[in-house]
Amino acid sequence: MVRPLRNAHRPYPLFALHNKSESGGEPFIEGLVSNYLSIVSGQKMADLPTKRTFAAFLFDMDGTLLDSIASANRAWSKWAAQHGVDFEEMRKHMHGMRAVETIRRWGPAHLNVEAEYEALTLAEMEDVHDITAISGAKAFLQALPADRWALVTSAPRDLAMRRIEAAGLPIPPLLVTADDVTNGKPAPDCFLMAAEMLGVAPRDCLVWEDAPAGIAAAEAAGMACIVIGATHAHPITTENPVIPGYDALEVLVEPGRGLQLAVRG
Repeated sequence: MVRPLRNAHRPYPLFALHNKSESGGEPFIEGLVSNYLSIVSGQKMADLPTKRTFAAFLFDMDGTLLDSIASANRAWSKWAAQHGVDFEEMRKHMHGMRAVETIRRWGPAHLNVEAEYEALTLAEMEDVHDITAISGAKAFLQALPADRWALVTSAPRDLAMRRIEAAGLPIPPLLVTADDVTNGKPAPDCFLMAAEMLGVAPRDCLVWEDAPAGIAAAEAAGMACIVIGATHAHPITTENPVIPGYDALEVLVEPGRGLQLAVRG
């Protein structure tokens, strides 16, 4: 039986945690993560907009529906080493951004940006062996009406499809990628395009994100946002609710195909 949550007005800061792929599966770290997720699931989900009805859900991909951080870090650390770029500094800013924009910002001035972009995309497409779905994401997506959700990612289309398949997630009925917009996140263009293609108002959309660039894009689009913290290694500053995954969630499809969140109870 689904039980609505009480409203909460206090923003929830995400505490630092390391996911399994980053920690190398060390038991101590895994124990910390397990304890953390239990606390979050049990005590911090009252920030969710369970009393609102939404016309559509818009999902980011990397870090939101699936964990591709290890794969991305392998490709980008190799690229950074080849071009004398400080990878540790670059990685603080690159997640959620289009690859071409990261190359332009951090690469040497003489680089052929398009050639580097294509090479990086190929490297990431060939490295998907440890990509996994965020906990509960597959079942949550399968419960949604096909005309009420979209995947909106900063990845190019081919890479997005490769990672979706590797993670065993449903093929999105609508996919908006880096190939489809001129201005990537944090510009709101991608989310506004998805809303328009679904035939819904931006204010009636709920965005699911994990990275600052995507959160900023959702806010700029005038959309509500939930942050998935499963892959975060450091605290994130946001006034949006932060949850570890989808296991505790259900979606209620209302007459007229409105979507309302609920917590399993």
